[in-house]
Amino acid sequence: MLPVQVLGYAYRHCGASDDLIFTEALFQGEAGDPARILAEMDDIATYREQAQPIKSRTGGSTFKNPEGYKAWQLIDAAGCRGLSIGDAKVSEMHCNFLINEGNATGAQLEELGETVRARVKAKSGVELEWEIKRLGEPLEAGNTFFGKSPRG
Repeated sequence: MLPVQVLGYAYRHCGASDDLIFTEALFQGEAGDPARILAEMDDIATYREQAQPIKSRTGGSTFKNPEGYKAWQLIDAAGCRGLSIGDAKVSEMHCNFLINEGNATGAQLEELGETVRARVKAKSGVELEWEIKRLGEPLEAGNTFFGKSPRG
């Protein structure tokens, strides 16, 4: 058990070792007015629905905001809004989301992300870092088995 004081939490940061996997947590809250809490939750949900493609098939925010920049603005300025590779597409609603419009493979999503990173670097000199933690190893070209072994 690790107490919160030793984890060094900050915005999008945790000081825990990269090889740790959290399987449970104990949270402590404080009492509040239920109606006020529900109203605030509704406001947040409404904002997200208007500003982010939450009803699309997406892995969430794709790239970290570099120091002093917003990733979506860099992506937009590099001309990547709406860019697609197969069914993998940069969201037109919010450029820092990659969307699977149907049958995008993991390889297509990764290729699109790397294309976005290259265009942003060429346009602004800023190198975007993936926010999505990609696991596993890239599949061989042409292999469409995503999440399964080709042998079954």
